[in-house]
Amino acid sequence: MTAMEEIAAFAGVPVDIEAELDRRILSVGQILQMEPGSLIGMKRSAGENIDLYVGGTLIGCGEIVVVENSLGVRITDFNSDA
Repeated sequence: MTAMEEIAAFAGVPVDIEAELDRRILSVGQILQMEPGSLIGMKRSAGENIDLYVGGTLIGCGEIVVVENSLGVRITDFNSDA
């Protein structure tokens, strides 16, 4: 039996997928000083992959793409350790 056949019974179960660009820790004071147009610096560079999580577990990574007039994520790799 293949892995896909083994999990076929779960195929219809909805799961939340989170796409995370980066995380920053800011103080309450820093947040209170923000206003529209403020920038939050990130550690990652433009064009770098973003992380994909299911249930808080890193499952892979992807890149941000434009799909018609919306943003999407193209999966580029799955985490083999997950």
